[in-house]
This record gives sequence, structure tokens and C-alpha cells, in this order.
Amino acid sequence: MKSEYIFNGELARAARALVGVNAQYVASESDVPLDQLRSFEKGLHDLSDAEQTRVEHALSRLGAVFIPDGPEGGYGVRLRFARGKINSIGRWEGEGGPTAEDDV
Repeated sequence: MKSEYIFNGELARAARALVGVNAQYVASESDVPLDQLRSFEKGLHDLSDAEQTRVEHALSRLGAVFIPDGPEGGYGVRLRFARGKINSIGRWEGEGGPTAEDDV
């Protein structure tokens, strides 16, 4: 099965919730009228391809990562780690020294 990229109103609303911004902010950042964005998120209105791309890019800049539908699982959205978090995780993994047998 081939991966299929999906972007719809449900994903837009979920991404907006994940990144913690309101609809007015996304509408402003993507140059899409607020009432159209809200209708799109509710599945009542379709945006043009250009408007959908602007909404997607605005949400991506805020940290949303859109996951395509594919054989590994369904489509969705998640937050990306900031580079600082990735570096912190690398440091945490090395804390505590080498592993040893536990005689407990």
C-alpha cells in the first residue's frame, strides 16, 4: 500500500490544539478568513488548495508534523521535538554511568 498524504479540517483543528494557538492566530498567519477556517475545521467548508497549503505551513512552523496514511498506520498529526530537546535526550541517555548487574 502506498502512503497517501491527507490534510483536512479535522487534522487542522487537532494540529492547532497540539501547538496551543487559537483559530484567529492561524487565520491571521495563513491569510485565510477566520470564518472559513472555522468552517473548514468543522468539515462544513472546503478551502482552496492554496489556502490549505498556507494553513498547513502556518501550523508546521508552530511545530505540527503531519503524518501520511500508510501501511504502518493511519494519518495524523504530532508535535516535533525541538533540536534542544533532542540534545537533552542524548545527554540524559548517558547519565548514570555504565550499566551493571543488579544484585537486588
